Amino acid sequence: MFFENAYFIRGSAYAGKSTTVKLLAEKYGGIQCEENYHDRLLDELDSKEFPCLTYTHDLKDWHGFIRRTPEEYLAWVDGVAKECEILELRILKDLCKQGRPVFVDTNISLETLREIAPHDHVLIMLADPMISVNRFFERPDREKQFLYKLIMEEPDPEKALENYRQGLMLINSQERYDRYLNSGFNVIKRDENRTVEQTVLLAEKAFGLTTQNVR
Repeated sequence: MFFENAYFIRGSAYAGKSTTVKLLAEKYGGIQCEENYHDRLLDELDSKEFPCLTYTHDLKDWHGFIRRTPEEYLAWVDGVAKECEILELRILKDLCKQGRPVFVDTNISLETLREIAPHDHVLIMLADPMISVNRFFERPDREKQFLYKLIMEEPDPEKALENYRQGLMLINSQERYDRYLNSGFNVIKRDENRTVEQTVLLAEKAFGLTTQNVR
């Protein structure tokens, strides 16, 4: 598969990936594949084929989710990303046939992206690794607040919170940041002094987008 009309954004949390995908899709009349767009296929997954994505389906005690060791949490997150890639490729195969530009907040690996898309159709967006660790529970979305509630219900909430933060630190390690930074793809780093509109303009430039060359 080779997706000539898809534009992929990969990188770290809090870098502006979702917002950029949304605004580009709106501007260019494209299809928006927002964060976790693969969720539409979750109900039909076989747990043997997709053990990480179906991990929570039959979870009887959610406290077990937040009690995992940092290493177990990291292995699960990496497993989810690999399984998501399979689903994303299935979805994109059909979406890209529609002829419209497709803007993707993706889990697809750097290695696969090099094979399935033009080099300038991949953009890396990065935020300082510690932002994701320190601000993980600041976002109001239901999932993160649910996890925070579970942690606060633990016999030792401070210990439970630190255990979870250690997992976040593994996921958002400097090593992973550097791998993205040195991937060879165009990179946009988070800048608190830059507006959302300015970030979108940088993304357009990286993708080589204009209203003339995108229909």
